[in-house]
Amino acid sequence: MFLRRLVQSVAAPIGPRETATSESVVSANWFRRMLERERARSDRSGEEFALLVFGAREDPRGRATLGYLARLLRQRLRATDEAGWLDSRHLGVIMPDTPGWGAWTLADELCLSFPRRVLLPECRVFVYPSHWPSEYDDGVDARDEPARKRQGRRPVEPMGPLLTRRLPLWKRAFDILGAGVGLMLCGPLLLTIAVVVKLDSPGPVFFAQMRRGRGGRPFRMYKFRSMTVDAETRKQDLLSLNEQDGPAFKVKCDPRVTAVGRWLRKTSLDELAQLLNILKGDMSLVGPRPLPCDESDACRLWHRRRLDATPGLTCTWQVRGRSRVTFAQWMRMDANYVRNFSFWGDLKLLLQTVPAVILGRNE
Repeated sequence: MFLRRLVQSVAAPIGPRETATSESVVSANWFRRMLERERARSDRSGEEFALLVFGAREDPRGRATLGYLARLLRQRLRATDEAGWLDSRHLGVIMPDTPGWGAWTLADELCLSFPRRVLLPECRVFVYPSHWPSEYDDGVDARDEPARKRQGRRPVEPMGPLLTRRLPLWKRAFDILGAGVGLMLCGPLLLTIAVVVKLDSPGPVFFAQMRRGRGGRPFRMYKFRSMTVDAETRKQDLLSLNEQDGPAFKVKCDPRVTAVGRWLRKTSLDELAQLLNILKGDMSLVGPRPLPCDESDACRLWHRRRLDATPGLTCTWQVRGRSRVTFAQWMRMDANYVRNFSFWGDLKLLLQTVPAVILGRNE
């Protein structure tokens, strides 16, 4: 619950009426701007920075704790640090050129200086850039020395999930409606594809692969199988034939593709299985195409801006680029979509997908 509220507060739209609240602790509006600015700086330099987050506990005294902490921060922060409100129950500190353990050191120093009558806040440390998320652990009471020794290494979480764009209600409703109607209308076609795939070559009907989703979270993406069952193990032998620059792997005449698979790929019918991913909430009808985990991990920092949005079945690259553009151009298309997506923009891309498939521009 703590992380969910925190993600919603950071990803919330910026309100134009918000201003700084004090000399050292700024409003949520300004703090989100500072966080994005520091992220952009880190994308260019590769230098790590930390975000220390204090949360009010579910207790009547919790709000008073943050007020005390705000006053304390004015005296303890470095000139390069920035403190501000994420929302009414969360206070954050941006710490440039600081690793996770450095942020925990400040958290401990602040909490250890609290008088006993003041309730300690919940503490979290996020770092950027970082490894992809694995698990989320709760912080430990800084005054509980035995607990700190038992824990050993303090939990440090990736900042990516905090920087994502919240999926609007209209987009989720559009996804459920579109995927539900699509599965009902295409039911006979999906059954036919499943039978043909099974008869064409030995192996399962569906191919499942781990991909990076919103905020870098891995999920299992489904496709109708278009390759031989040993396709993944043979990939290393084909790397020299890769026709796509960057970390992505694309081979137009891939020898692993089956006879039926070639037709499925040309018509993009193999992607229809992802309607199940859309209903599950892992994907959207429109959004950046999800990359396999290893390819996504090899992306440059600014490329990962595409993970700020939920991945999609179709996107700008799908209808206007694909193999005709460089990897960097592909990433710019995705980043531009993430910044500017809208209901009418999504509808336009869906309508453009149909002629792209029919005319073969999706290869």
